[in-house]
Amino acid sequence: MDADDIDLIARVLAADDRHAFATLVRRHQEALRAFLTRLTRGDHARADDLAQETFIQAYRSLGRFAGGAQFRTWLLGIAYNQFRSAARRTQAESAHLESAPAAVHEASDAAPVHTVASDLQQDLATAVATLSPEQQTVVHLCYQEGLSHSEASCVLDWPLGSVKTHLLRAKEKLRHHLRAWAPG
Repeated sequence: MDADDIDLIARVLAADDRHAFATLVRRHQEALRAFLTRLTRGDHARADDLAQETFIQAYRSLGRFAGGAQFRTWLLGIAYNQFRSAARRTQAESAHLESAPAAVHEASDAAPVHTVASDLQQDLATAVATLSPEQQTVVHLCYQEGLSHSEASCVLDWPLGSVKTHLLRAKEKLRHHLRAWAPG
């Protein structure tokens, strides 16, 4: 764990040092927002809302942080739980809105505008889109966030074997979809 994070957490817990917590937020907000943006499939506004809720929950729960994992890993776990809770609320709300006009439901499905990317990047994005949400999340945590399998297991609150299985299946699918890029 980062010694600076430990010091900042200690200052927050000992003296309710909000400047120390603000430093933690600045230090980790980019990774947290990137993770949530990936989970929300590019919905930046929703990701920002969830990030804010995550930091509020982290501040309230900081006394329960045991220090067994990195602060970032603990924070990503809170973010994932916030995302799951919001998804459950959204499903419950949409059940009540079944009679609403279809245009209301379709508005959130609009794809974000992207700049022209290389063929490989486009093919990779297309291949990743074929993965289940769980597989996408594990790939993001392990390959983009650089978490170990154990850390991803902590973030997702899944058994280590489930993380490894989802990752293995995701890699197999990606290998199949990207075989044209394999040398030889």
